[in-house]
Amino acid sequence: MALKIKTPIQMRFSDVDSFSHVSNVAQQVYFDLGKTDLFRELWLRCGELDRVPAVAVSVKTDFMAQIFFGDEIYVTTEVEKFGHKSFTLRQCIMRGEECCTKSQTVMVCFDKSRGESCLVPEVWKQII
Repeated sequence: MALKIKTPIQMRFSDVDSFSHVSNVAQQVYFDLGKTDLFRELWLRCGELDRVPAVAVSVKTDFMAQIFFGDEIYVTTEVEKFGHKSFTLRQCIMRGEECCTKSQTVMVCFDKSRGESCLVPEVWKQII
């Protein structure tokens, strides 16, 4: 897949514990910022977001290296694969070239008016 989003992260004081580690909860928020940037880019390119939102149905996170206060980090976000009604995101919190934390999220497209899942828009597949 071609579209890969890079989101710089501004670490907040409240993200860090007394050992100067960035908490696991804060790292999930960083991944959400990456998702936000991905969907913003989709909206800018095709305008389909209002009609077809997506919801997270599964999240798996692996913590491979500690992140410390003052580390310069960013999140990469990309679509790993598409299903009929779902797609899988692959994300990493990067410190330079090192992936410190990785996450895999399965998201399902959802039709709010019908209250049920729906097909992934073809235009999303073309863009990504």
